[in-house]
Amino acid sequence: MTSLEKAKFAIIGGSGFEHLFQTAEQLHVGTPYGIATPLMIRKIDDQTIVFLPRHGLAHSVPPHKINYRANICALHEVGVERIIALNAVGAINRDFKQGDIVIPHDFLDFTNSRSATFYDEAPVTHIDVSQPYCPEMRKQLLETLRKSTMNVWEKAVMVCTEGPRFETPAEIEMFRRLGGDVVGMTGMPEAALARELEMCYAAVCFVFNMAAGEQGKVSPAVTPKTSTLVAPMIEQALIETIRALPLVRKECPCYNALKDARFT
Repeated sequence: MTSLEKAKFAIIGGSGFEHLFQTAEQLHVGTPYGIATPLMIRKIDDQTIVFLPRHGLAHSVPPHKINYRANICALHEVGVERIIALNAVGAINRDFKQGDIVIPHDFLDFTNSRSATFYDEAPVTHIDVSQPYCPEMRKQLLETLRKSTMNVWEKAVMVCTEGPRFETPAEIEMFRRLGGDVVGMTGMPEAALARELEMCYAAVCFVFNMAAGEQGKVSPAVTPKTSTLVAPMIEQALIETIRALPLVRKECPCYNALKDARFT
């Protein structure tokens, strides 16, 4: 573990992005919540970067069966302080189009069977999620991604559903009326778990299709094909973002999230 003492940054890869950093060294980490998805270790300049393909390298783990607690705990155990998560999503907002990049600022959680906290016992802990995603990381991601040729949206509410089925047109209409902009199956409880361990977390959402009711059929088959076109640009943007972020965290609510959060 000594080789990872300076692994402050992690990228969690979503559908279609499992093979970023595919030539990196693998590391298996056990946690109190089980064995995490294998971590991929890569050096960028003088920074050690951890890459975690949340569905597994062969995309074999469905969204409702991912061990989110083990994954986030493993990243915390190897010293990670900042996480950038990639999510393939469907567009609820009709202004968003296939191939767009969305940096969400808030979420609606419609999951129902996932272990969503590290704090099932005393001390009773209530984290603040008034800013669910790290504002410092969001700002840097937007600055970096806007240099690319991709169309980037700076605000969005991400809806997370349980899966593994896609949503119905009626559900999408409900989410739209509630203020949802994009929908996916893996954004939660990742974001909340990271905050519970005082880790910075921001998401980069890639729109791979329009949500149910906005097109004839929703299919996962288009995800790898579409993501392949933008994966090199996204990877480069993530690397540039990591290079630009300061090592010391001062301008976000994440690093001291447990302050005043517990009943003692």
